Amino acid sequence: MKRHKMRFPLVLIGVFSGLAAGIAAQENSSILAALPDFPAPAAAGQNPASHAMPRVDWLYRVKRNIENSRQVAASCQIIFDGDSITDGWQSRGKKIWAQRYAKYDAVNFGLGGDRTENLLWRLAQGQAAGLNPKLIVLMIGINNTGGNSINKTVPNTPTQIAEGIGAIIAAYRERCPDAVILLHGVLPNGEKPSGSRASRKQMNELIARFADGNKVIFLDFGDQFLQPDGTISREVLYDFLHPDEKGYQIWADAIQPLIDKYLEGKS
Repeated sequence: MKRHKMRFPLVLIGVFSGLAAGIAAQENSSILAALPDFPAPAAAGQNPASHAMPRVDWLYRVKRNIENSRQVAASCQIIFDGDSITDGWQSRGKKIWAQRYAKYDAVNFGLGGDRTENLLWRLAQGQAAGLNPKLIVLMIGINNTGGNSINKTVPNTPTQIAEGIGAIIAAYRERCPDAVILLHGVLPNGEKPSGSRASRKQMNELIARFADGNKVIFLDFGDQFLQPDGTISREVLYDFLHPDEKGYQIWADAIQPLIDKYLEGKS
């Protein structure tokens, strides 16, 4: 079967940049003073993965992260952003974080449970305001593959998730134009190979096309978490989804050449 190449970088200039502009238009710092009004959910026919929405239960952490980032705004060289896998740098990965990234005044905006639309909403609240990092490390999308009746979310298709990630890239490029975005493929999950892994592989193939070799670099190191037989060990992903310290070591080692290149000027 002939595969049709999707020219995502061109879409970023058009549709996704339009989405980012719409988000920027509503950007404000109200969350630093008071909780904002809860916006309406995505309308019928609209892709919920690219519609900026908050999660009420996590508003306090969003506010705290923004406030903390202001303390290092002038010196922050790296932003990490994503969901609980990125958030875990502050717990199971904190030792490696202290060794590798603290010296760059790195900021971690990752929040457990976040979907693409939640990250878009955080950006709309001024999350990156005043920051001028050299590198943005982004891994997001796995939570979009499932739904939650409490938050009234539904599973999104790989194409929908890729569109949401494209909107995030465009939004970050607008806010941090000098930064290089290091976009990660979503990690494999589940002890054994499954259909969900195949879906994630499809999503990674889609988002890999955002890479332009200049301002967006794609890196998929998920295979490093797999055993030769395709299974996952609890030593690297303790619940077959979230990294343990050994897993964060794998992540850190995978991106170190790019850290050296963009932050240390090493070729």
